[in-house]
Amino acid sequence: MAKLRLSLRLLRLLAVLGLGTLLAGLLNLLEPLLRHDPMNLRQRLSRWFFARLSNALPFRLSVHGELPQEPMLWVSNHISWTDIPLLGRLAPLSFLSKAEVRSWPLAGWLARQAGTLFIRRGAGDGSLLNRQLGQHLGQGRPLLIFPEGTTSDGQILRTFHGRLLSSAIDTGVALQPVAIRYLRDGRPCLTTPFIGDDDMLSHLLRLLASDPIDVQIRLLQPIASASLNRNQLARRAQAAVAGAFEPDSSTQRQAA
Repeated sequence: MAKLRLSLRLLRLLAVLGLGTLLAGLLNLLEPLLRHDPMNLRQRLSRWFFARLSNALPFRLSVHGELPQEPMLWVSNHISWTDIPLLGRLAPLSFLSKAEVRSWPLAGWLARQAGTLFIRRGAGDGSLLNRQLGQHLGQGRPLLIFPEGTTSDGQILRTFHGRLLSSAIDTGVALQPVAIRYLRDGRPCLTTPFIGDDDMLSHLLRLLASDPIDVQIRLLQPIASASLNRNQLARRAQAAVAGAFEPDSSTQRQAA
């Protein structure tokens, strides 16, 4: 029975990935013929694809809070690659991702077609990247970043780094803090985190073979960027995310 469930889930996932590849390929071919900037179309198609991708994974999703009615810089804690389709289904978003994702088979290509911006760790190009993010936000396009800079096991919240929040200040765009967590039987799920030496295929197979996992997403009160510096913004966003699941979760704690 477990093997049959895994096989069916895998077939469904492959069908979704095949459809996404077809759509991305068609968009790539038609882009030179479009008279307007294709990024808005890319974001809308990505949202549609992310909804189907996350539905193909063993998740039961609940969303709390209100979606922003204007473009914002979204900031979220980061547990797994699955954060991206789960958050990306909520609104037309672009993502900032580590450069290594660009080389992932299929997923990297799909990320590029979706308009993902890539960052190299320790590359020292923060000023250039902030200008790129600011240009993106200034054109009225919402963007999501993971200010922890890496994933966690879902039981700790790492320090939010402020170096990429200057783009929000420069463009006068507010932050939209988001908190996400994965639960099984009311406790943090140990299957979902994508950390350490995990590879994509092994992690995906473990995930597809698992029992359903509860996912909670909380859209928190936006934080105005006016009159704050980037470190102040980072601290406020981190505090908002850290307190998002209190008092109902005593397992969520901040890392020193």
